Amino acid sequence: MKVFIVGATGYIGGSIAAKLIDRGDSVIGLTRNAAGAEKLKERGIESVIGSFNDTAVLVAAAKRADSVINAANSDDPYSVDAILPVLYGTGKAFLHTSGSSIIGDRAAGEPSELSYNEDSVFEPLPERAGRLAIERQVVAAAHKGVRSVVIRPTLIYGLGHGAHRDSVQVPKMIALAREFGVPRHVGRGLNVWGNVHIDDVVAAYLLALDKAPAGTVFFLENGECSMRSLAESIGRVMGKGPPTEWPIAEAYAAWGAGAYTTFGSNSRVSAAKARGMLGWRPKGATLFDEIENGCYRSDILANS
Repeated sequence: MKVFIVGATGYIGGSIAAKLIDRGDSVIGLTRNAAGAEKLKERGIESVIGSFNDTAVLVAAAKRADSVINAANSDDPYSVDAILPVLYGTGKAFLHTSGSSIIGDRAAGEPSELSYNEDSVFEPLPERAGRLAIERQVVAAAHKGVRSVVIRPTLIYGLGHGAHRDSVQVPKMIALAREFGVPRHVGRGLNVWGNVHIDDVVAAYLLALDKAPAGTVFFLENGECSMRSLAESIGRVMGKGPPTEWPIAEAYAAWGAGAYTTFGSNSRVSAAKARGMLGWRPKGATLFDEIENGCYRSDILANS
């Protein structure tokens, strides 16, 4: 199978590409420049140079591929607008990466009892309204002969397998702890997020690529934890005492909307659908194992 990946140099896309090649598939990867093309070449990936707005480049690569995976910006509509019409009537798979922050709130570190599945009705935050519109566009393509699938991972952690190997949230919280000399969390840190290992994310993508029905949406999680407990785990490695509260106003000034939509929000979901429909069986180390004994430990200790 030849798979075109938008975001092949990224954390998720690069990890998917590596596993596709391992199993004998071929990969075309979109990259912005010659340096990115060289990184892809080193990993056995054919590159096409362009941006999310280069319609001709996206269309040509999508036509050549048997399937397409969009693992780039979940809030960018341009690549989806360019690629989907090319796939109409072909029966080709189109996997689109979204994220569980789509159901997030503005809790500013406070807890919530609400938990969601793929059938839950919700009103997204204004920052995520565009993302939901893109999801609906992808799902609707199932009625036009595309095996379209939306995947919503929760907080992803672990070491990636592509050119970019670092996740987003955990390294950012480690850097924050380093800056202040002690781990911090937004507000009281009682807000809860689901989480999932990058290896299990990749496994879900491969299963969805092979057999997900058209028009399906999947959350991915393998447990959940509060942001306070995540900060406490970092603190145990640092040996600098318990974490401290970070007022939402300060967090917003430093991190912008992400202070609300990610680090201060709740994002509690169930991946029962992926387990049942795809046969997905997550096996990766837990988030706390990776922080305290795995891939993040040396980074924390190096600058503690």
